[in-house]
Parts: sequence; C-alpha cells; structure tokens
Amino acid sequence: MSPNNLDQDPHRLRENREKILEVAIGREVRAFRRQQEITVAELSATTGLSIGMLSKIENGNTSPSLTTLQTLANALSVPLTSFFRRFEETRDAVHTKAGEGVEIDRQGTRANHQYNLLGHIGANASGVIVEPYLITLSDEADVFPAFQHAGIETIYMLEGEINYRHADDVYLLQPGDTLFFDADARHGPEVLVKLPARYLSIISYPQNS
Repeated sequence: MSPNNLDQDPHRLRENREKILEVAIGREVRAFRRQQEITVAELSATTGLSIGMLSKIENGNTSPSLTTLQTLANALSVPLTSFFRRFEETRDAVHTKAGEGVEIDRQGTRANHQYNLLGHIGANASGVIVEPYLITLSDEADVFPAFQHAGIETIYMLEGEINYRHADDVYLLQPGDTLFFDADARHGPEVLVKLPARYLSIISYPQNS
C-alpha cells in the first residue's frame, strides 16, 4: 500500500478514531475532577481504580470500559454521556472558491456597497457567529458612516483608500491596514479617497444576539 493510501485504510481510520475518543474522554475526566478540586489520589480511593489507571485514562492512553466510565461518572456526579460531549461536537469548515461568494443585501446595499458573504457557520460550541464579507465600493458607491449592529468587526483593506469613521474618530484605510472595533457604535466609510476600494469585513457576535 502506498503512503498516499494509508489514510484510507479502514483499520488505520478506526484506530485513529478510537484514539481521538480516548483523548476526548480523558480530557473530560480531568476537567470534571479539577473542577471539583478532587485529586487523583482521592478519585482513586473513591472509585477503587488505581492511580496509574486514572493517569492513563486522563492522558488518553487507554480505552476505559463502560463499567469504568460509569464508576467515574458516579464518583464525579456527572452523566455518563458528559464524557463524550467533545468527541460528538461537529467541526464545520466552509470553503469558498474565488468569485463564488454569495452576494447578499445588507444595510449598506442601498449605498451601492456590494457585499459578498464568504462563508457562514451557524450554531456551534463556541457560542459565536462569524460572518466574513468581501465589500466592494465602486464609482457608484455612496458614503454611509452610520452602520450600527451588534458584535465586533474587523476590517482589512485590500485595495483603494477610504476614510472610515468609527464613533468620533476617522481613520485613513489603505491596502494592508486593519481596523478592529465595537460595531455597536456608528461606523462606515465617510470619504471614498481612491476607488475602486475592496476590503474584508469580519463580523462576530453571540449566537443569541
């Protein structure tokens, strides 16, 4: 079997998945133990498991039986399923090819600001929504320094030059410049110095906002 096919070997894939599960369980056991300020020795005395076995479990070096996990769950006063929560979490990724960002309407669309959404991941374990946009300002674009919305925004200038207002301050943004700010304050391009202008706008906010 060639090296390129190793990752496709069902036996190797199963071993990798089992190892990931062992590590995930170990991290949860250690986290619950530390959260309750229980030492390994104390947990050993409570469960009857040796200190060496507990160390192997917490370091992801062994695959504990269901009976062992139930014993640990009882000792730590947590549901058995709580040991698997990190393993079960989905980890999403969005790949957007050049020119394929979805053009959408936002508040600035009325000012001839073109918004292309480059990707979006909804509900996730971090509790944060992140929306990356590519914004293009052409000769037809109007100034609009009055955007306001929840969250934190980061702007990275790619092309052109604009004077960008945030609250009472105005910043000259040129290619390579970054502006990071609280988006709840009034903000937006106030003077279009050199067009066309393009910049990345990355907005993050809590899922419940």
